[in-house]
Amino acid sequence: MTEKLAELEGLSSSEVDTLRKKYGFNSIEEKKHSLFSRFIGWIISPMSLMFIAAGGLSLWAGEKSDALIILVLFITNIGVGAWHEAKADNAIEKLREKLTIIVKVLRDKEWKEISSVELVPGDIIKLSVGDLIPADITFINTNNLSINDSVITGESLPKEKKENESSYSGAFVCTGLAIAKVSTTGKNTYFGTTMSLIDNTKQKSQLEKDILSISKLLSVISIVIMAILTIALILAHKSIIEISTLDVSMLIAGIPVALPTVMTLIISVGVVELSKKSVIVRRLSSLEDLANVNLLLSDKTGTLTENKIEVTETHFFTSDIPEKEIWSLILAAAPMPKQNPIDQAIEDKSKEVSIISRPILSFIPGDSMRKHTTVFIEEDGKSIAVVLGAPQTIRDLSLITDKVAMKYDNLVRKAAEEGFRAIAVAISKNEREENMTPIAILFLADAVRAEAKETIAFMNDYGIAVKMVTGDGHDVAIHVAKEIGIEGEIITREKLEKNAEEIRKRFNSLAGFAEVLPKDKYDLVKMAQSLPEKYVVAVTGDGVNDVSPIKAANVGFAVANAVDALKGTADIVLTLPGIAVIKDAIIEARNVFTRLYNYSLYRISESFRLIVTIAIIGVIFGTYPLTPVQIILIALLNDVPIISLAFDRVTLAKAPASVDPRKRFTLSLLFGFTGILNSMILLWVAISVFHTPWIIIQTLFFLKLTVSGHMLVYVAHTEKPWYKFLPSKQVIWATIITQIIASLIAFFGIFTTAISIKYIIFVWIWSFLWMQASELAKRLYNNHNKKSLNSSMVVSAI
Repeated sequence: MTEKLAELEGLSSSEVDTLRKKYGFNSIEEKKHSLFSRFIGWIISPMSLMFIAAGGLSLWAGEKSDALIILVLFITNIGVGAWHEAKADNAIEKLREKLTIIVKVLRDKEWKEISSVELVPGDIIKLSVGDLIPADITFINTNNLSINDSVITGESLPKEKKENESSYSGAFVCTGLAIAKVSTTGKNTYFGTTMSLIDNTKQKSQLEKDILSISKLLSVISIVIMAILTIALILAHKSIIEISTLDVSMLIAGIPVALPTVMTLIISVGVVELSKKSVIVRRLSSLEDLANVNLLLSDKTGTLTENKIEVTETHFFTSDIPEKEIWSLILAAAPMPKQNPIDQAIEDKSKEVSIISRPILSFIPGDSMRKHTTVFIEEDGKSIAVVLGAPQTIRDLSLITDKVAMKYDNLVRKAAEEGFRAIAVAISKNEREENMTPIAILFLADAVRAEAKETIAFMNDYGIAVKMVTGDGHDVAIHVAKEIGIEGEIITREKLEKNAEEIRKRFNSLAGFAEVLPKDKYDLVKMAQSLPEKYVVAVTGDGVNDVSPIKAANVGFAVANAVDALKGTADIVLTLPGIAVIKDAIIEARNVFTRLYNYSLYRISESFRLIVTIAIIGVIFGTYPLTPVQIILIALLNDVPIISLAFDRVTLAKAPASVDPRKRFTLSLLFGFTGILNSMILLWVAISVFHTPWIIIQTLFFLKLTVSGHMLVYVAHTEKPWYKFLPSKQVIWATIITQIIASLIAFFGIFTTAISIKYIIFVWIWSFLWMQASELAKRLYNNHNKKSLNSSMVVSAI
């Protein structure tokens, strides 16, 4: 077989080019719609059809100028929608590029690293533990190889694989090494063929259901009010064409057809921001779950600790040798810092005391049988031995007094109790490893990350419990938990198996779990999700054995050093180590959720205010305060600040996010009714005080509804007083610019009757004053809510 392997040359560059032309790239292309099909989709969307209907009715009524204006607005709306889609698509495409899997391939007689997408049938590849199999393959050579192909067959247990056996794209290597030949790629693989037969219908997330409920609510309100207004205008002897044009315009303003698009944009912007913080979101809807996470089951190694051994304490046994001399002997006993992490830790520590290693004559490396390393150095013209290894092994090699033995044993016991690993160093006066003299015991530990304690305190403050899950020993887990501030008992796997029901009852008070296996980690995820608290669980993982718990959790994190198989399974992939990256992800998820909530609050209140105001005036006066063009203009001018809400500054939620439909609906109605009252009083002032002609009133209402609506953004985006927490610069500029555009339209009479600068200033002042009324309504409601919450807490306590 060795001779056979030596004969492998791999494909040549020219052969690769020929095969790629025949088979294409090794990827399963998603069904992408052509520009023409997308254009048709935009044309026949509900919003576009309503624009077309409004324009057609205006043309039928002989209002050619109105029809032309609606056509321009229709094209603008399509442009905005296309920009939204392009923005979201580009964001996702950039993230996919970051998740490229690298494979080792033999080409032109050399081993190279390439993207798995570039593989072609006939390529020879190398595989090792944790590698995702990138195409359908046949094994040429195997060494202790086992494969997990659960994604293909559903079987969870790994299968042993031998030469000439095959495996499929999507499986991953559990143990061993292999050299294999690619048989099929891309859509021709078993996985690709299966995917083409699968129904891609997705279950709606809670967020998608919420968007749908908002759309239904506003649609019902719009249609009911439109019906009432239609009856009133018919009784007022308005023409059917006029009424129909107005009805369609009201539907454009009232029904939030663009709601899903805007919300997708807000999520996409959040995903891009996370990618800047070394967090790659593979499943967009996981951001919603992440905003709701209230329990993090975190690995210890690499997440809470540095995954780097360091010397934490040094204890000497002799005063006859100077400390620096002892350190030079310890350093000599650690000759392989690049290959051995313990040797590296000793070298790092020696730099702190400015020690240079002594020349080594020869050395015998440690192994699982010897459990110690021996080096030979020159001392006074003769060779002596220095050994470093497990404390019990070094003690057996040594000749020590009772006093030294007591100190030695106490230190070893102390290290175990405090969660450290102990290693001992001893010397002899000759080259023999017997009757040696212990000179030091070193305490080793995986260094706790500097930011871990602060980050965990932050998570606890913001409603997220953190529990450590580690395969390390009980004492090590206790030590780390104490260092990083996780309070409570550490439960071993043995206790978890014997007393599962008791652990369930005490789950909330526990600090973590030690000596666990991957199966235990999965069980812990399911246990937490089934508790009365109904935890929304996030879990971290790095190895192939973490696939099951990662899939079971609400949000699965693949940490920075995770194997490709896990990165392909996880919802979120971290590209930097440490728990602080997870904190950044949770913060951004909650901010995205808050922006979505603020937008939906604003959108409901705006639609309600606009259509109800028009309906009331229509019923009372038998006419309408806005022309169809003005209604459509208001709807489009609102799109600009709505888009900017994707970049808005928000207050970080102190608790995991969840939609409170009742609170949102109540606040929306309060804002809506405040706006309606505002409009009705303005109408009375315009008619009774200023004796304003109706065509001027229409322009006043157009300007007032635009300016007041955009000022509502400042009130709705925060629970604090609006002047104490202003929106982001993007939102401020967006609202200012659109308000100026609306004012210029009113002043120059574009699409409407021109009004004087005095009227414009009056509308701005009027809108600002009523903005304070909306603020007052918000504060009264929030205060009432807090009192109700406090009362219920008191009752619960009693």
